Amino acid sequence: MANADATPLMPHATAAWLVDNTGLTFIQIAEYCGIHILEVQAIADETAATKYTGRDPVRAHELSMEEIEKGQADPNYKLKMSKQAQDTIRRTRGPRYTPVSKRQDKPDGIAWILKNHPEVSDGAIGKLIGTTRNTINAIRERSHWNSANIVPKDPVTLGLCSQRELDALVAKAAKKAGIAAPTDNRFEGDREALLEELRAERSAAAEARAAEEAAATDETAA
Repeated sequence: MANADATPLMPHATAAWLVDNTGLTFIQIAEYCGIHILEVQAIADETAATKYTGRDPVRAHELSMEEIEKGQADPNYKLKMSKQAQDTIRRTRGPRYTPVSKRQDKPDGIAWILKNHPEVSDGAIGKLIGTTRNTINAIRERSHWNSANIVPKDPVTLGLCSQRELDALVAKAAKKAGIAAPTDNRFEGDREALLEELRAERSAAAEARAAEEAAATDETAA
């Protein structure tokens, strides 16, 4: 879904700001922020597990108003992060940090990858989830201290990584192993309908916002 370029340092907070302050489509926001379109939908509907405070990517020098305007004018346009921001993010990003509240979910996420994608290397899992080879091996051999309570769960659902990161990891491992990369068919059949619905909702929200602003301007002028 998302591009392979650098993404904002705070993707979900940036997505929240773009939803509230621009006329960009959910697809454009998802691609720019490197998150799944349904995560953007949840943020817009305020049904996301976490309430995000918007982070202005323009003030953060990660995105220019010119880029936003290009995106608003063309729904198919893919936003480009500023070169300066890309260089800064590549320099400052280090090993994955997992919030304390999420750390207890790591074994479940690791178990899910081991079960569903055995072609993924321990090193790749460790980098994605932020764990050690010893922990991964213990979960695989069921010698982990908490093995009795470990239940394989999708790491994306657990909030340990983004769908983009997981998809890229699986695709890379499949290519290296010489096997066909899995196809995401979860929304097959109604995917286009879903996207059209999201575009319509986004467009309606933008029109409503414009109408409110126009009304406010008229009242001020009166």
